[in-house]
Amino acid sequence: MKRIYALWILVLVLMLLPLAGIVHIRTQETNASVKPETPGQYDLIVVGAEPEGVVAAVAAARRGLKTLLLEERDGPGGLMIYGALNYLDLAAHNNQNVNGGLFAEWHRSVGSQPVIDIDKGQDAFLQMIEGEPNLTFLPQTRFKQALTSDDGSELNGIVTESKANGEQVFFGKRFIDSTEDADLAAQAGVPHTIGQEDIGRRTEMAVTLMIHLKHVDWDGIKKAFAAKKFGGGEINGNAAWGFWKITDAYRPQSPRARLRGLNIGRNSDGTIYINALQILGVDGLDAAQKREAYEIAKQETGHVLTFLRKEVPVAFEHAEIASYPQQLYVRETRHIQAEYNLQIEDVWENRDQWDSVGYGAYPVDIQATSAEKDDVVVIDPAQYAIPFRSLVPQKVDRLLVASRASGYSSLAAGSARTIPTGMTAGEAAGVAAALSIQHGIGFREMSRDPEMIEKLRGELKRGGALVEPFTLPYPYQGAWFYPQLKRLYQQGLIFAGYDNHLQEHQPMTEQEFARLYERLWKKGQGADPEGLKARIAVLKPTAAPLTGDKMALYAMAFAKQPLNSKEAWKIAVVNEWIDRELQARSPQKRALTRAEGYYQVVRLHDLMKERSH
Repeated sequence: MKRIYALWILVLVLMLLPLAGIVHIRTQETNASVKPETPGQYDLIVVGAEPEGVVAAVAAARRGLKTLLLEERDGPGGLMIYGALNYLDLAAHNNQNVNGGLFAEWHRSVGSQPVIDIDKGQDAFLQMIEGEPNLTFLPQTRFKQALTSDDGSELNGIVTESKANGEQVFFGKRFIDSTEDADLAAQAGVPHTIGQEDIGRRTEMAVTLMIHLKHVDWDGIKKAFAAKKFGGGEINGNAAWGFWKITDAYRPQSPRARLRGLNIGRNSDGTIYINALQILGVDGLDAAQKREAYEIAKQETGHVLTFLRKEVPVAFEHAEIASYPQQLYVRETRHIQAEYNLQIEDVWENRDQWDSVGYGAYPVDIQATSAEKDDVVVIDPAQYAIPFRSLVPQKVDRLLVASRASGYSSLAAGSARTIPTGMTAGEAAGVAAALSIQHGIGFREMSRDPEMIEKLRGELKRGGALVEPFTLPYPYQGAWFYPQLKRLYQQGLIFAGYDNHLQEHQPMTEQEFARLYERLWKKGQGADPEGLKARIAVLKPTAAPLTGDKMALYAMAFAKQPLNSKEAWKIAVVNEWIDRELQARSPQKRALTRAEGYYQVVRLHDLMKERSH
């Protein structure tokens, strides 16, 4: 009888195993540990085990939340691991990394270098996950559907799918979307923009396939830099960057490929990863386009290697392709609309925020969007704050978004999308989830409650995050032309570079003035409004410095007036196209400086726009 009873117990256990979720296993490739858990109600569900998602889940679990972390791939780490993005883009202010807390904890565990070994990075994420008894990690589990309230205002649960368990439903009190593309938020109905849509461009930054090479001579790279090959470069520990002039020398095999200056990260096994190969014109939300781009990039990788062997033999003569990453490095897709979207002026002006949950400080790096456009750095900030409001999406409650798709404008995301800043935001999201449940307050209400924000900041600070208030100066602060300058950089039309300098005292050329005005006008009016390009062409802009008299002629053309070169300045003054500020600077017979050109471009734009209405 006891044997029959034991047999029935065994049968019952076997029958219930499929209902109990995934049992404790280790996947073959990543050794990802998974704890057994019954599907159902969780305090917090984090979708996406990107670095941001891992620290969000760990932060919440450490504060007692029953937490579920879901990932479509077979282990944690996301783009960093599967896209081989081993270059961390560390940011510092006053020689101190601005990202503390769980990022700093993880970073110490992988050696505190600017470049990490991929396998060590994932092992460190796994150790963080496995160290939390309140955290259940389900890899190879695809998010399929968001379950919202009838009016769509509240996220209640999600539907997932996996080979091991089929379709499952999970309910949560709070949710964090840490997918690369804000998939959960978008499915739940959160409003968003795509790429650079917010500044009038239907474009996305180039995607990259990291180049993994073996048998590279690291000392040879140093020698090539010292010889100023392609402009030289710099090395810091296991990170190297340079060869900025390589773009002009390299002839791509594919018309959609482009090689920019090389960011090189050296692994402990001697192999290197290079972040430099760009593929243009890829919709990062289109799986077919990404597959096509991946194949183009694989073919181009061989072409790049041939080029490097020939042009930099001191370092690459014996180099070979070591492997190909499993996925592309896609820099941007969706940008969610949040309670407050971090703006480029917040970054430029080194702004603190009353609801700061951490800092960013990396240069605003905007990668090329076409073969005609180069990579640009808008500004290199000293330090700026990430607002909690930027993690709180519009329209849908009980949800935070902590990923590159958080509430950042497309230009601000050029800095805030980096991994250390993302992990800082992810930790804040996890802590906020714990406080939200503990105090019975929604995320939206929390984002408007100074007392709750101070509780959040205090908790983050106790965990080692950097959230101290600060006040810092910024480039061109108080300059007479700064309001006009700000209008131009807000639209992505001018760039101060790594040195935060616009050469504002240098002469502005006719071509620069005409092009800047045309681009600013098109931002609000559409493609070539009212024959503007034709009117500009009549004046035949050259590379010569723009004199005041010639600038007055441009004003007449913009105003659709008959051109009168002899009386242009006088007519422009009478019509107030040239104001007292510019008259007092007496630029009529001399070349306008860039500062004066920036000022006048914006002023003319506003006057002509007012006239057209």
